[in-house]
Amino acid sequence: MDELLSGLKAVAETTRLRILFVLAHGELNVTELTYVLGQSQPRVSRHLKLMTEAGLISRHKEGNWVLFRLRESGRSGALSQALVELLPSGDHLLIGDLARLEEVRRQRSEIASAYFNASAADWAKLRSLHVHEADVESSMLALLGDERFENVVDLGTGTGRVLELLSGRATHLYGLDMNREMLAIARANIEQHCLRNAQVRQADIYALPFADGFADLVTIHQVLHFLDEPMRALLEARRILSAKGRLLIVDFAPHDLEELRSGHAHRRLGLASEQMMAWFARAGLELVKHEVLPPPWLKSRKGLTVSIWLAKTQDSYAQNKSEIQKMVHRA
Repeated sequence: MDELLSGLKAVAETTRLRILFVLAHGELNVTELTYVLGQSQPRVSRHLKLMTEAGLISRHKEGNWVLFRLRESGRSGALSQALVELLPSGDHLLIGDLARLEEVRRQRSEIASAYFNASAADWAKLRSLHVHEADVESSMLALLGDERFENVVDLGTGTGRVLELLSGRATHLYGLDMNREMLAIARANIEQHCLRNAQVRQADIYALPFADGFADLVTIHQVLHFLDEPMRALLEARRILSAKGRLLIVDFAPHDLEELRSGHAHRRLGLASEQMMAWFARAGLELVKHEVLPPPWLKSRKGLTVSIWLAKTQDSYAQNKSEIQKMVHRA
């Protein structure tokens, strides 16, 4: 009762209702909210502070930014959602807020597109070396079957394509990446495709911001070959997997295209299946299936073979949980 009363008191003001309405359409930082609401930053910040303390909205830090979104869990989250649904969509203030929100989204999209276009030539060259992404994605979905998931976490989410691919199979999707520019692209794509069940966060792949057993599915798409310590990332992914969780990894098989080290910052020239099996065993994971997608025929150069691994948690993991947690810290 106290939690609900606190939430109702915190939102009993026109601007705060407008903030709830705007955040129901996606996460924003203080500067963006200031523009949308047409109010001073100190005033907006004060409203956000009170609403965060009441549990109506959530905040997280991303570099120098602090991003806000509608609370999704608990009674306060349910209250936020209910209040948004009761707001009159024809209200002139809310209509104006939506129009300015679209301008914010347009600016985001332009910034993201500029970054993407600057890198597009290099990405296109790399994509030409391996099987079409559509075939990779089709194989990913086939491996997962018809299973639905409560919480999906995509590590190194990049453009957020995996979130889009799995949006119809999950209640909540979380994309994590360290690169701010890539997160801007992912956010623009999430908004473009109206993925209300997806969000992205800046986070370290070696220190994930989730509790043990949080995720039903963790995906790592073309990320491990960039990492100094892939095993450490797998241990951390295993930590957040539930007792019946799944881990889906997509990466290149071993190759000898040395130019990918200098041109694309690859730390490893592919990942051998034997190495992956050893990592799985150490992390308390069991292979479900390994699929290999050969490269297209290329007249002038070698191509890249794509490997897809689907693993599940071992039944014995719970008994050895403390030992594996020690591995994470040692790694």
